[in-house]
Amino acid sequence: MRLPQLTAAQAPLTESIDAVDEHGQTRRIHIPAERDLTVYVDKRELVTLMTLGAHPEWLTLGYLLNQRLVASVDEIESVTVDWDVNAVSVKTREGIDRIEERTARRVVTTGCGQGSVFGGLMDDLDRVELPSGVLRQSQLYAIVDAIRLKESTYKSAGSVHACALFRGTELALFVEDVGRHNAVDTIAGWMALQTDAPRDHGDMLDKVFYTTGRLTSEMVIKSAQMGVAAVVSRSGITQMGLQVARRVGLCAVGRATNKHFLCYANPQRLLWDTVPPPAPERR
Repeated sequence: MRLPQLTAAQAPLTESIDAVDEHGQTRRIHIPAERDLTVYVDKRELVTLMTLGAHPEWLTLGYLLNQRLVASVDEIESVTVDWDVNAVSVKTREGIDRIEERTARRVVTTGCGQGSVFGGLMDDLDRVELPSGVLRQSQLYAIVDAIRLKESTYKSAGSVHACALFRGTELALFVEDVGRHNAVDTIAGWMALQTDAPRDHGDMLDKVFYTTGRLTSEMVIKSAQMGVAAVVSRSGITQMGLQVARRVGLCAVGRATNKHFLCYANPQRLLWDTVPPPAPERR
């Protein structure tokens, strides 16, 4: 694999401001930073992303991969982020074939901050092959607990979404951004740069994706494109998200808090290896 050259641009994730509370008292608080990042591919302006700016190089790579504009990071020579001008310059090795045609039609998604994708959402979906394995109930509980204990921008400043990638029960990467679509793109970019072989976790699914946001079609499609067979959300699922999960065989779990959850799609991928708390009585 030929890895691209990446900058390591840094930007503050929060800003300290004065706000007035319900008692009329001034309080010093932190709010998330939000900044525009315009993506140029081979000197051609492609899109402007609104982002927290935690990992702009990974975000850019993941965006290009999830938009299916490039097939792998081998096609990228370099990604250069310059926060002085709020821009990222992507240089490809051989250009992107039919880029004008492929970016002509845009679908505005339900992602926070008006996410968008180029072309049809369902293109090439039937060619996705997800790995085998099961999501153990104990594994699911461990994932939810790891997120609960994680120190985050959300805890200090709020107003952001978080996504995480787990390998077994190990937290491989935790990303926050102003939109969940940015967070999942950042994880996709990071995954594409990894050269280590998958680890053996027995019959457990090697990769599980977690998000604080709802499971929309965009989130499910991107997860499937990343080769992730199980997605866990603190929130719920949309009708189209459910349809896509069922279509590709992805295990979609929502309302996951403490020891409670709902499996919306493909429960055959769940292994019930833990005694759950007593179900509440229905009246």
